[in-house]
Amino acid sequence: MVRNPIILGGGDQQDDSSRDPQLGAYYDNFRDSDRSAVGDDDAVLRPTRMFDMVGQREVYERIEIAVKAAQKRSETLGHILFDGPPGLGKTTFATCIPRELGVECQIANGATMRAPKDIVPYLTNAQEGSVLFIDEIHRMQKTVEEFLYPAMEDFRIDVAMGEGVNARTLNIHLKPFTLIGATTRTGLISAPLRDRFVIREHLDFYTVDELAEIVRRNALKLKMTLDPQAAEEIALRSRGTPRLANNRLRWVRDYADARADGVASLTVARDALQMQGIDQLGLDSLDRKFLETIWRVFQGGPVGVEAVAHTMNVAPDSLVDEVEPYLLRSELLVRTPRGRRLTAKGLKHIGVEPDEFDFGRGSENRLFDF
Repeated sequence: MVRNPIILGGGDQQDDSSRDPQLGAYYDNFRDSDRSAVGDDDAVLRPTRMFDMVGQREVYERIEIAVKAAQKRSETLGHILFDGPPGLGKTTFATCIPRELGVECQIANGATMRAPKDIVPYLTNAQEGSVLFIDEIHRMQKTVEEFLYPAMEDFRIDVAMGEGVNARTLNIHLKPFTLIGATTRTGLISAPLRDRFVIREHLDFYTVDELAEIVRRNALKLKMTLDPQAAEEIALRSRGTPRLANNRLRWVRDYADARADGVASLTVARDALQMQGIDQLGLDSLDRKFLETIWRVFQGGPVGVEAVAHTMNVAPDSLVDEVEPYLLRSELLVRTPRGRRLTAKGLKHIGVEPDEFDFGRGSENRLFDF
């Protein structure tokens, strides 16, 4: 089995007492010598200390208290579960915490945990106080979840040796460790496993101001010349997630380098995002096609998602997992017992006056309900 590398924590720790409490102090800490060595991958753009993270401040404060208390008592930090939509900082928190503690971190993915033997090497190699981070923990098989129960509670595992009458159970004691899980679908984690996490934190979407600050910071890391208004424009079109903001920023940088001598002004940013089909609300071409199909083919709904997916020649799961969440959060779409239906705001966004749609109508569309 190929294992992910161990990340050594604590190598870049700084004295928090010397930090400016204002977020703007970040720019002072990013020295010229650091700028010459940076690249543009996710590892470079992702903060390395929790203090440097923008947004999720309430979560940060609670985690900071737990970390400092564990350090003060010389105890192992309790197990932590982060949940929330993709791209909001779950992995960032999970990789920053070991650095705060000054311990090692092992990284695994729940999709690869198909049997207890897949997780045994991680558990037996965990150092005292170290962190085991399992991303997409909801994708672990049930047998692996059950195998983790004694490891999380009593720091031991029971391994079956041999078969038949010669079989015996080997009890292995583990060094106390911290399990950090990240999931986008908490409901798929069994209740016994959820209850074994001492700390559970939900990450929410970021404000435009927070995203604009992230864009400005990362433009500095990428050595970009970025207009402050362009940073706000990118933030407005990033759906409340830092990951999308970083992706949009990279594209604006490429566009500016190719067509604007490397200067990302507000006009350049708008032109770049327009070329990608990103509109003012952050919708892309697939999002708009979804709304337009419901209006053009199904008269605005209600309609079942499978009918829309077949019409668009797209997998239903892609619409449910990737497209619908933001449309629902933006109040462009609603899910009714009889199917999806456009809202007045959704109709306006695709250029249809709400007066053309009878929101009380529905009997003629029962053909499309699932």
